[in-house]
Amino acid sequence: MSEMQDYKSSLSDVNSRKFETFSYLPEMDADRIRKQVEYIVSKGWNPAVEHTEPENATSNFWYMWKLPMFGETDVDVILAEAEACHKAHPNNHVKLIGFDNFAQSKGAEMVVYRGKPV
Repeated sequence: MSEMQDYKSSLSDVNSRKFETFSYLPEMDADRIRKQVEYIVSKGWNPAVEHTEPENATSNFWYMWKLPMFGETDVDVILAEAEACHKAHPNNHVKLIGFDNFAQSKGAEMVVYRGKPV
């Protein structure tokens, strides 16, 4: 069995925290984020945007940015909402979610903008 890498992450170091699977990969560029949004749309999931302060990112409760975008299929509109949230809250983490209304759960969730600790 190969050696497993330990990802240094702690509550005291907000920059080290991991949030979901994508956090362990290199940061996604705009093209990769677009592909994830296209996937969410292709699955028929409802996109939503949430945000929170870096120090509260481990909480289950993030602030909702507007309402979920029920039935939205325009990738540019979805990306524009994530960017608008980031511009309104530049120090907050912003995540994009794809709600699967059939399974009644999140089908996708990823941080698309990392805020800076104050």
